[in-house]
Amino acid sequence: MSVEHRSYNAPNGSLPYLFAPANTSDAAPLVLFLHGARDRGTDLNTLLKWGLPRFVNESDSVPYVFAAPQIPEPQTWVDRESDLIGLLDELIASHAIDPSRVIISGFSLGSAGAWHLAASHPDRFVGLVAVSGRVPKSLTEPELAALKDIPIQIFQGGQDKNLPVEDAEQFVATLRSLGINVNFTVLPEKDHFIADEVYGSPELQQWFVSIKRRDPALA
Repeated sequence: MSVEHRSYNAPNGSLPYLFAPANTSDAAPLVLFLHGARDRGTDLNTLLKWGLPRFVNESDSVPYVFAAPQIPEPQTWVDRESDLIGLLDELIASHAIDPSRVIISGFSLGSAGAWHLAASHPDRFVGLVAVSGRVPKSLTEPELAALKDIPIQIFQGGQDKNLPVEDAEQFVATLRSLGINVNFTVLPEKDHFIADEVYGSPELQQWFVSIKRRDPALA
């Protein structure tokens, strides 16, 4: 499939994004992907070079709606929090998306944005996938505790010089101490740039469509 280039007219400025529909007419999950620092700019084609955007673009079809916005230098995802929620609302209003099955994922800088957005709006997301990125230090333990009902996947390269695996292990331990459901995967021989391998994994692709909001009555 060839992903579409779109733009959301956000209050804080235009937010261009890649979009791909799901291969079903039923209400589908939505995967919202936040890119890393080196992919900031004004050319959406930059996002197609690797990771989840490339996987979706090179697939015949995917069973979820896909959206990947792009921010310019020197912005961070936290700067665009309200715009991202606005984009999420617009996508849900205009496409066959199940609002209870929205997953947020990010790579590096994007994972910090994913952590922040999910902790700030835990009722909006059913799952979080963080790749090669630490939990923002600005998030307090009570804020992180809001994630206790959101299954989380963390992927980390064992040879990552940007984020030592020991640091990743430490914040995973902190998250688990708060009662957060974390699945932590280390790729022992890999460095920071593991996005192709992670997002191309059949297991993660299946997880995107299998994860559902937990029924509070069964908790």
